[in-house]
Amino acid sequence: MIGWWGASSEMTGPGAAAYSLPHATVRVFYSRILTSETWQALIQAQSYDAVLSILAKTEYGDYLKIERHLLTPRRAVYQIRWHVADLYDKLINLVPKPARPLLLWMWRLYEVDNLKAILRGIESGAPWSQVRLLISPVARHATLNRADMQRMTESQDVVRAIGIIEHTPYYHTLIHAVERYRDEGSLFPLEVALDLEHGRQLWQSIQQLDGQDHQAALRVVGGQFDVNNLLWAIRYRVYHNLSEQEVVNYTLPYGHRVRDEDIRAIAAGTDIMQVVKRIYPNLEGLKPIQEDGEGVGTLELALKRHVVQLCHDAFLGYPFHIGLPAAYLLLTEYEIQDLTVLIEAKSTDLPLSVFGPMLVVEPPAYRAD
Repeated sequence: MIGWWGASSEMTGPGAAAYSLPHATVRVFYSRILTSETWQALIQAQSYDAVLSILAKTEYGDYLKIERHLLTPRRAVYQIRWHVADLYDKLINLVPKPARPLLLWMWRLYEVDNLKAILRGIESGAPWSQVRLLISPVARHATLNRADMQRMTESQDVVRAIGIIEHTPYYHTLIHAVERYRDEGSLFPLEVALDLEHGRQLWQSIQQLDGQDHQAALRVVGGQFDVNNLLWAIRYRVYHNLSEQEVVNYTLPYGHRVRDEDIRAIAAGTDIMQVVKRIYPNLEGLKPIQEDGEGVGTLELALKRHVVQLCHDAFLGYPFHIGLPAAYLLLTEYEIQDLTVLIEAKSTDLPLSVFGPMLVVEPPAYRAD
Protein backbone atom coordinates (compact mmCIF):
# COMPACT_ATOMS: atom_id res chain seq x y z
CA MET A 1 0.00 0.00 0.00
CA ILE A 2 1.22 3.51 -0.75
CA GLY A 3 0.29 6.89 0.65
CA TRP A 4 -1.57 9.56 -1.27
CA TRP A 5 1.80 11.23 -1.81
CA GLY A 6 3.11 8.18 -3.63
CA ALA A 7 2.46 6.81 -7.05
CA SER A 8 1.91 3.44 -8.61
CA SER A 9 1.55 2.09 -12.11
CA GLU A 10 -2.24 2.09 -11.61
CA MET A 11 -2.51 5.71 -10.42
CA THR A 12 -2.29 7.34 -13.83
CA GLY A 13 -4.47 10.20 -14.99
CA PRO A 14 -4.50 13.87 -13.90
CA GLY A 15 -3.57 13.02 -10.30
CA ALA A 16 -3.37 14.94 -7.04
CA ALA A 17 -2.27 18.32 -8.43
CA ALA A 18 -5.16 18.54 -10.87
CA TYR A 19 -7.68 17.32 -8.30
CA SER A 20 -6.52 19.22 -5.22
CA LEU A 21 -9.11 22.02 -5.61
CA PRO A 22 -11.98 19.76 -6.76
CA HIS A 23 -11.16 17.36 -3.90
CA ALA A 24 -11.17 20.10 -1.26
CA THR A 25 -14.37 21.62 -2.67
CA VAL A 26 -16.24 18.32 -2.83
CA ARG A 27 -15.16 17.41 0.71
CA VAL A 28 -16.74 20.64 1.94
CA PHE A 29 -19.90 19.97 -0.05
CA TYR A 30 -20.02 16.38 1.19
CA SER A 31 -19.89 17.60 4.79
CA ARG A 32 -23.13 19.51 4.14
CA ILE A 33 -25.33 16.65 2.97
CA LEU A 34 -28.33 16.20 5.21
CA THR A 35 -27.42 14.55 8.49
CA SER A 36 -29.18 11.69 10.25
CA GLU A 37 -30.59 14.17 12.76
CA THR A 38 -32.01 16.35 9.98
CA TRP A 39 -33.58 13.37 8.26
CA GLN A 40 -35.13 12.27 11.54
CA ALA A 41 -36.60 15.75 12.02
CA LEU A 42 -37.93 15.83 8.46
CA ILE A 43 -39.50 12.39 8.74
CA GLN A 44 -41.13 13.26 12.04
CA ALA A 45 -42.29 16.73 10.91
CA GLN A 46 -45.99 17.21 11.50
CA SER A 47 -46.71 19.30 8.41
CA TYR A 48 -45.42 20.60 5.09
CA ASP A 49 -44.71 23.97 6.75
CA ALA A 50 -42.58 22.20 9.35
CA VAL A 51 -40.57 20.58 6.55
CA LEU A 52 -39.96 24.00 4.98
CA SER A 53 -38.78 25.37 8.32
CA ILE A 54 -36.27 22.54 8.70
CA LEU A 55 -34.99 22.86 5.13
CA ALA A 56 -34.56 26.63 5.62
CA LYS A 57 -31.59 25.83 7.91
CA THR A 58 -29.86 23.59 5.34
CA GLU A 59 -28.12 24.01 1.98
CA TYR A 60 -31.58 24.23 0.43
CA GLY A 61 -32.60 27.28 2.46
CA ASP A 62 -31.53 29.90 -0.06
CA TYR A 63 -33.50 28.20 -2.82
CA LEU A 64 -36.69 28.40 -0.78
CA LYS A 65 -36.51 32.14 -0.12
CA ILE A 66 -39.56 33.12 -2.09
CA GLU A 67 -42.95 34.36 -0.89
CA ARG A 68 -44.66 31.64 1.12
CA HIS A 69 -47.92 31.75 -0.85
CA LEU A 70 -45.93 30.88 -3.98
CA LEU A 71 -44.11 27.99 -2.33
CA THR A 72 -46.48 25.19 -3.23
CA PRO A 73 -45.12 21.64 -2.91
CA ARG A 74 -44.50 21.51 -6.67
CA ARG A 75 -42.69 24.86 -6.58
CA ALA A 76 -40.64 23.79 -3.55
CA VAL A 77 -39.44 20.69 -5.40
CA TYR A 78 -38.54 22.81 -8.42
CA GLN A 79 -36.63 25.26 -6.22
CA ILE A 80 -34.52 22.66 -4.44
CA ARG A 81 -33.61 21.07 -7.77
CA TRP A 82 -31.69 24.26 -8.55
CA HIS A 83 -29.15 23.02 -6.01
CA VAL A 84 -28.02 20.17 -8.21
CA ALA A 85 -27.93 22.40 -11.30
CA ASP A 86 -25.66 24.85 -9.47
CA LEU A 87 -23.42 22.02 -8.25
CA TYR A 88 -22.94 20.67 -11.76
CA ASP A 89 -22.02 24.15 -12.99
CA LYS A 90 -19.43 24.57 -10.23
CA LEU A 91 -17.87 21.12 -10.49
CA ILE A 92 -17.75 20.92 -14.29
CA ASN A 93 -15.60 24.06 -14.21
CA LEU A 94 -13.33 22.70 -11.48
CA VAL A 95 -12.45 19.20 -12.68
CA PRO A 96 -9.63 18.55 -15.18
CA LYS A 97 -10.68 18.86 -18.84
CA PRO A 98 -10.38 15.12 -19.63
CA ALA A 99 -13.02 14.39 -16.97
CA ARG A 100 -15.50 17.11 -17.89
CA PRO A 101 -17.37 15.07 -20.53
CA LEU A 102 -18.33 12.57 -17.82
CA LEU A 103 -20.00 15.24 -15.67
CA LEU A 104 -21.53 16.87 -18.73
CA TRP A 105 -23.18 13.62 -19.79
CA MET A 106 -24.32 12.95 -16.25
CA TRP A 107 -25.96 16.38 -16.34
CA ARG A 108 -27.50 15.79 -19.75
CA LEU A 109 -29.82 13.17 -18.30
CA TYR A 110 -31.81 16.18 -17.04
CA GLU A 111 -31.94 17.57 -20.56
CA VAL A 112 -33.18 14.20 -21.83
CA ASP A 113 -35.91 14.25 -19.18
CA ASN A 114 -36.79 17.82 -20.13
CA LEU A 115 -37.13 16.82 -23.78
CA LYS A 116 -39.45 13.97 -22.82
CA ALA A 117 -41.59 16.35 -20.77
CA ILE A 118 -41.82 18.77 -23.70
CA LEU A 119 -42.69 16.07 -26.24
CA ARG A 120 -45.39 14.72 -23.91
CA GLY A 121 -46.70 18.24 -23.43
CA ILE A 122 -46.95 18.74 -27.18
CA GLU A 123 -48.78 15.43 -27.61
CA SER A 124 -51.26 16.30 -24.88
CA GLY A 125 -51.75 19.88 -26.06
CA ALA A 126 -50.48 21.36 -22.79
CA PRO A 127 -49.46 25.05 -22.87
CA TRP A 128 -45.96 26.24 -21.98
CA SER A 129 -47.29 27.62 -18.69
CA GLN A 130 -47.94 24.03 -17.58
CA VAL A 131 -44.98 22.31 -19.25
CA ARG A 132 -42.43 24.68 -17.71
CA LEU A 133 -43.42 23.49 -14.24
CA LEU A 134 -42.33 19.96 -15.17
CA ILE A 135 -38.85 20.69 -16.46
CA SER A 136 -35.63 20.68 -14.48
CA PRO A 137 -33.71 23.92 -13.90
CA VAL A 138 -31.32 24.77 -16.72
CA ALA A 139 -27.63 24.86 -15.84
CA ARG A 140 -25.16 27.22 -17.49
CA HIS A 141 -23.64 24.27 -19.35
CA ALA A 142 -27.00 23.33 -20.86
CA THR A 143 -27.27 22.90 -24.63
CA LEU A 144 -31.07 23.14 -24.41
CA ASN A 145 -32.19 26.48 -22.97
CA ARG A 146 -35.61 27.65 -21.81
CA ALA A 147 -36.19 29.66 -24.99
CA ASP A 148 -35.64 26.50 -27.06
CA MET A 149 -38.01 24.52 -24.88
CA GLN A 150 -40.69 27.19 -25.00
CA ARG A 151 -40.47 27.39 -28.80
CA MET A 152 -40.71 23.60 -29.01
CA THR A 153 -43.82 23.55 -26.85
CA GLU A 154 -45.48 26.40 -28.71
CA SER A 155 -44.81 24.74 -32.08
CA GLN A 156 -47.62 22.30 -31.18
CA ASP A 157 -46.08 19.67 -33.43
CA VAL A 158 -43.50 17.03 -32.46
CA VAL A 159 -41.62 17.01 -35.78
CA ARG A 160 -41.49 20.82 -35.98
CA ALA A 161 -40.29 20.89 -32.38
CA ILE A 162 -37.41 18.54 -33.17
CA GLY A 163 -36.35 20.85 -36.01
CA ILE A 164 -35.98 23.69 -33.52
CA ILE A 165 -33.13 21.94 -31.66
CA GLU A 166 -30.91 21.12 -34.64
CA HIS A 167 -28.03 22.79 -32.78
CA THR A 168 -28.15 20.31 -29.87
CA PRO A 169 -26.69 16.79 -29.40
CA TYR A 170 -30.23 15.37 -29.44
CA TYR A 171 -31.37 16.40 -32.91
CA HIS A 172 -29.92 13.54 -34.97
CA THR A 173 -31.06 10.96 -32.41
CA LEU A 174 -34.62 12.25 -32.57
CA ILE A 175 -34.82 12.86 -36.30
CA HIS A 176 -33.72 9.28 -37.01
CA ALA A 177 -36.59 8.01 -34.84
CA VAL A 178 -39.26 10.24 -36.39
CA GLU A 179 -40.36 7.68 -39.00
CA ARG A 180 -41.11 5.12 -36.31
CA TYR A 181 -42.92 7.77 -34.30
CA ARG A 182 -45.14 8.51 -37.28
CA ASP A 183 -45.73 4.83 -38.04
CA GLU A 184 -46.56 3.86 -34.46
CA GLY A 185 -48.30 7.05 -33.37
CA SER A 186 -46.41 6.89 -30.07
CA LEU A 187 -43.60 8.83 -28.40
CA PHE A 188 -42.03 5.56 -27.27
CA PRO A 189 -39.51 5.32 -30.18
CA LEU A 190 -38.36 8.90 -29.56
CA GLU A 191 -37.98 8.42 -25.80
CA VAL A 192 -36.14 5.11 -26.13
CA ALA A 193 -33.80 6.63 -28.72
CA LEU A 194 -32.97 9.47 -26.32
CA ASP A 195 -32.34 7.08 -23.43
CA LEU A 196 -30.11 4.77 -25.45
CA GLU A 197 -28.05 7.53 -27.03
CA HIS A 198 -27.56 9.20 -23.67
CA GLY A 199 -26.43 5.86 -22.23
CA ARG A 200 -23.97 5.33 -25.08
CA GLN A 201 -22.45 8.77 -24.66
CA LEU A 202 -22.22 8.39 -20.89
CA TRP A 203 -20.51 5.01 -21.25
CA GLN A 204 -18.11 6.44 -23.82
CA SER A 205 -17.24 9.28 -21.44
CA ILE A 206 -16.26 6.65 -18.84
CA GLN A 207 -14.23 4.60 -21.30
CA GLN A 208 -12.26 7.63 -22.49
CA LEU A 209 -10.81 8.19 -19.02
CA ASP A 210 -7.45 6.79 -17.86
CA GLY A 211 -6.09 5.22 -14.71
CA GLN A 212 -7.71 6.18 -11.42
CA ASP A 213 -10.27 8.36 -13.19
CA HIS A 214 -11.43 5.42 -15.29
CA GLN A 215 -11.57 2.98 -12.39
CA ALA A 216 -13.40 5.40 -10.09
CA ALA A 217 -15.90 6.43 -12.79
CA LEU A 218 -16.49 2.77 -13.63
CA ARG A 219 -17.30 1.95 -9.99
CA VAL A 220 -19.50 4.97 -9.27
CA VAL A 221 -21.11 6.09 -12.53
CA GLY A 222 -20.85 2.59 -13.96
CA GLY A 223 -22.75 1.36 -10.91
CA GLN A 224 -25.62 3.75 -11.68
CA PHE A 225 -25.41 2.87 -15.37
CA ASP A 226 -25.80 -0.84 -14.51
CA VAL A 227 -28.87 -0.19 -12.39
CA ASN A 228 -30.57 1.85 -15.12
CA ASN A 229 -29.87 -0.73 -17.82
CA LEU A 230 -30.98 -3.65 -15.67
CA LEU A 231 -34.21 -1.94 -14.65
CA TRP A 232 -34.95 -1.07 -18.28
CA ALA A 233 -34.71 -4.73 -19.21
CA ILE A 234 -36.89 -5.83 -16.30
CA ARG A 235 -39.57 -3.20 -16.91
CA TYR A 236 -39.71 -3.89 -20.64
CA ARG A 237 -40.26 -7.56 -19.94
CA VAL A 238 -42.58 -7.32 -16.93
CA TYR A 239 -44.62 -4.18 -17.54
CA HIS A 240 -44.58 -3.88 -21.33
CA ASN A 241 -44.45 -7.57 -22.31
CA LEU A 242 -41.93 -6.84 -25.03
CA SER A 243 -40.43 -9.67 -27.06
CA GLU A 244 -36.96 -11.01 -26.39
CA GLN A 245 -35.51 -9.15 -29.37
CA GLU A 246 -37.23 -5.90 -28.41
CA VAL A 247 -35.83 -6.04 -24.86
CA VAL A 248 -32.34 -6.57 -26.31
CA ASN A 249 -32.79 -3.74 -28.81
CA TYR A 250 -34.00 -1.27 -26.18
CA THR A 251 -31.14 -1.84 -23.71
CA LEU A 252 -27.36 -1.50 -23.91
CA PRO A 253 -24.97 -4.48 -24.35
CA TYR A 254 -22.30 -3.35 -21.87
CA GLY A 255 -21.80 -2.17 -18.33
CA HIS A 256 -19.59 -2.51 -15.27
CA ARG A 257 -21.16 -5.53 -13.58
CA VAL A 258 -24.29 -5.96 -15.71
CA ARG A 259 -23.23 -7.53 -18.98
CA ASP A 260 -24.86 -8.36 -22.30
CA GLU A 261 -25.43 -11.97 -21.22
CA ASP A 262 -27.38 -10.77 -18.16
CA ILE A 263 -29.66 -8.56 -20.26
CA ARG A 264 -30.17 -11.36 -22.76
CA ALA A 265 -31.00 -13.81 -19.97
CA ILE A 266 -33.73 -11.50 -18.68
CA ALA A 267 -35.01 -10.92 -22.21
CA ALA A 268 -35.14 -14.69 -22.82
CA GLY A 269 -37.34 -15.30 -19.77
CA THR A 270 -34.79 -16.48 -17.21
CA ASP A 271 -35.92 -16.03 -13.60
CA ILE A 272 -35.17 -12.37 -12.90
CA MET A 273 -34.06 -12.84 -9.31
CA GLN A 274 -31.64 -15.56 -10.38
CA VAL A 275 -29.93 -13.05 -12.66
CA VAL A 276 -30.02 -10.27 -10.05
CA LYS A 277 -28.52 -12.44 -7.31
CA ARG A 278 -25.72 -13.52 -9.61
CA ILE A 279 -24.82 -9.87 -10.24
CA TYR A 280 -25.54 -8.55 -6.73
CA PRO A 281 -25.18 -11.45 -4.28
CA ASN A 282 -25.27 -9.16 -1.23
CA LEU A 283 -28.56 -7.34 -1.87
CA GLU A 284 -31.00 -7.91 0.97
CA GLY A 285 -34.76 -7.84 1.45
CA LEU A 286 -35.63 -8.80 -2.11
CA LYS A 287 -38.87 -10.44 -3.15
CA PRO A 288 -39.60 -12.70 -6.13
CA ILE A 289 -40.71 -10.75 -9.20
CA GLN A 290 -44.31 -11.64 -10.00
CA GLU A 291 -45.94 -11.50 -13.44
CA ASP A 292 -47.92 -8.43 -12.39
CA GLY A 293 -44.71 -6.61 -11.46
CA GLU A 294 -44.92 -7.09 -7.70
CA GLY A 295 -41.40 -7.07 -6.30
CA VAL A 296 -39.91 -4.75 -8.93
CA GLY A 297 -40.29 -1.72 -6.65
CA THR A 298 -38.48 -3.48 -3.81
CA LEU A 299 -35.67 -4.44 -6.17
CA GLU A 300 -35.40 -0.88 -7.50
CA LEU A 301 -35.04 0.53 -3.98
CA ALA A 302 -32.39 -2.05 -3.09
CA LEU A 303 -30.41 -1.22 -6.23
CA LYS A 304 -30.61 2.53 -5.57
CA ARG A 305 -29.41 2.01 -2.00
CA HIS A 306 -26.56 -0.04 -3.43
CA VAL A 307 -25.55 2.92 -5.62
CA VAL A 308 -25.76 5.29 -2.64
CA GLN A 309 -23.35 3.03 -0.75
CA LEU A 310 -20.99 2.99 -3.75
CA CYS A 311 -21.02 6.78 -3.65
CA HIS A 312 -20.15 6.93 0.05
CA ASP A 313 -17.41 4.32 -0.49
CA ALA A 314 -15.83 6.59 -3.11
CA PHE A 315 -14.81 8.94 -0.28
CA LEU A 316 -12.61 6.22 1.25
CA GLY A 317 -9.02 5.67 0.15
CA TYR A 318 -7.14 7.54 -2.58
CA PRO A 319 -9.23 10.66 -3.24
CA PHE A 320 -7.73 12.43 -6.26
CA HIS A 321 -9.96 11.28 -9.09
CA ILE A 322 -13.28 12.06 -10.77
CA GLY A 323 -15.05 9.52 -8.56
CA LEU A 324 -15.52 12.00 -5.70
CA PRO A 325 -17.28 14.74 -7.71
CA ALA A 326 -19.38 12.14 -9.53
CA ALA A 327 -20.30 10.36 -6.30
CA TYR A 328 -21.25 13.59 -4.56
CA LEU A 329 -23.46 14.65 -7.46
CA LEU A 330 -25.25 11.30 -7.46
CA LEU A 331 -25.74 11.48 -3.69
CA THR A 332 -27.25 14.94 -4.07
CA GLU A 333 -29.58 13.69 -6.80
CA TYR A 334 -30.79 10.86 -4.56
CA GLU A 335 -31.13 13.27 -1.64
CA ILE A 336 -33.38 15.51 -3.75
CA GLN A 337 -35.40 12.50 -4.89
CA ASP A 338 -36.02 11.61 -1.25
CA LEU A 339 -36.89 15.20 -0.39
CA THR A 340 -39.40 15.17 -3.24
CA VAL A 341 -41.06 12.09 -1.75
CA LEU A 342 -41.04 13.69 1.69
CA ILE A 343 -42.49 17.02 0.53
CA GLU A 344 -45.29 15.29 -1.37
CA ALA A 345 -45.98 12.99 1.59
CA LYS A 346 -46.14 15.79 4.17
CA SER A 347 -48.29 17.99 1.95
CA THR A 348 -50.85 15.17 1.56
CA ASP A 349 -50.61 13.74 5.12
CA LEU A 350 -49.31 10.35 4.01
CA PRO A 351 -48.30 8.15 6.96
CA LEU A 352 -44.72 7.03 7.48
CA SER A 353 -45.72 3.46 6.73
CA VAL A 354 -46.51 4.57 3.16
CA PHE A 355 -43.69 6.98 2.31
CA GLY A 356 -40.94 5.60 4.58
CA PRO A 357 -40.17 2.53 2.43
CA MET A 358 -39.80 4.79 -0.63
CA LEU A 359 -36.82 6.66 0.81
CA VAL A 360 -33.35 5.76 -0.41
CA VAL A 361 -30.68 7.84 1.33
CA GLU A 362 -32.28 8.39 4.71
CA PRO A 363 -30.47 6.56 7.55
CA PRO A 364 -31.50 2.92 8.08
CA ALA A 365 -32.25 3.60 11.74
CA TYR A 366 -35.25 5.67 10.67
CA ARG A 367 -36.62 3.46 7.94
CA ALA A 368 -40.11 2.08 8.32
CA ASP A 369 -40.24 -1.72 8.30
